[in-house]
Amino acid sequence: MTVATTGAVAPARPEPASLGQAFWVWLRIAMLSFGGPAGQIAVMHRILVDEKRWIGEQRFLHALNYCMLLPGPEAQQLATYIGWLMHRTRGGIVAGVLFIVPGAIAIMALSWIYVLFGRVGIVSALFFGLKAAVLAIVLQAVVRIGGRALKSASARLLAASAFILIFFLGAPFPLIILGAGLIGWWSGRRGYAAFRGGAHGGSTGGAVADADTLLGEELPAHARPTWRETVRTASIWLALWLLPVASLLAVLGPDDVFTRIATFFSTMAMVTFGGAYAVLAYVAQQAVESYGWLSPREMLDGLGMAETTPGPLIMVLQFVGFLGAYRDPGGMSPLLAGTLGALLATWVTFVPCFLWIFLGAPFIERLRGNAAVASALSAITAAVVGVVLNLAIWFALHTLFRRTAEFAAGPIRFDAPVLSSIDPWATLLAAGAIVATFALRANVIVTLLCASAAGVVLHLMGLVG
Repeated sequence: MTVATTGAVAPARPEPASLGQAFWVWLRIAMLSFGGPAGQIAVMHRILVDEKRWIGEQRFLHALNYCMLLPGPEAQQLATYIGWLMHRTRGGIVAGVLFIVPGAIAIMALSWIYVLFGRVGIVSALFFGLKAAVLAIVLQAVVRIGGRALKSASARLLAASAFILIFFLGAPFPLIILGAGLIGWWSGRRGYAAFRGGAHGGSTGGAVADADTLLGEELPAHARPTWRETVRTASIWLALWLLPVASLLAVLGPDDVFTRIATFFSTMAMVTFGGAYAVLAYVAQQAVESYGWLSPREMLDGLGMAETTPGPLIMVLQFVGFLGAYRDPGGMSPLLAGTLGALLATWVTFVPCFLWIFLGAPFIERLRGNAAVASALSAITAAVVGVVLNLAIWFALHTLFRRTAEFAAGPIRFDAPVLSSIDPWATLLAAGAIVATFALRANVIVTLLCASAAGVVLHLMGLVG
């Protein structure tokens, strides 16, 4: 969008901020980053664009558009990108790491509590209520992303096609996203208006002009790297990412649980496009059904933990890594193995995020306003609506019904609910969470806490185990 400054006098550009000053701002953002990627992006927008005026509306959205095209958590990558813009690589590391640390600490603590006390009745009841509320939050994500992305008949058709391909035909998620991106890129190159880029979480009507911000409109010197610098950046971050994976493979072999965690989450870091909820669809399919590291209900518990702690929702992967190693500890104590598995999953999930930003951002900075890139983003976002709807239905099946049965007819294959196994109390709590989320517009954290409290009350009344 084109932004004009109203009034006779343009506001003065903010004073330069040191890396030390930026540290405390990034820490503040990390501690306030609840509510999924939309809420996290909104927090960054409010603080960095509206309050601090470090970056303008157009530049913020350009950076977000690139992060939306990347595999992995777009909110964390957006923080890394802006930190890099302001203070080079050190700034990107500070912003990106701080965005992760509070959630990583919280999920680790909750993972220990979960395996030590999760089968205690009152703790189990707390997670029972939490799962019901998570269903409402995932449905809200479908509505939010859909309202932003499905502005045309072409976008709606692409979303419907993505849902059919992944839910009924079991098409690989990365292939769906790649196909959507190519369709959008081709459409943009041809000048078609089928996929129009729009504002993302957090952008508001009173936009801040790039020229009136700390970063301004200029291309920074570090966005003009030489090929030597590019190769050096790629070598450093690829080594940090892949050397631990190769070492585990060489020492422990391909069948060890730590090797599997390293290779699985490394693969996920390369193919999970479309944001946190799309990532969860892929992880749920593989970690639950292929590796058997946890059950569908435990996956819901992990998502509930990630929803109620600061940081990216993708931190649920730390919980998945924890349970995978906890249940196959080898010669270690289960808690030590689980802790190491969680740290390994976090490392191989997030190190690639820094690689994508530090390697690609200098080139993306030169592509501001490229129609083909914007069209590819919009097409991918449209396809993600269908993928997240698939995730919502998967969660609903395993939250509201105690049993499912596979339906198969030719190439069509999907899990269908066993209607007689419906859980009335889970259904009641989920309905209440949906009313609170959509009708009452209750805060995400309030909804989760109330649902958890309701689960405990039902347990104390002897109505749930």
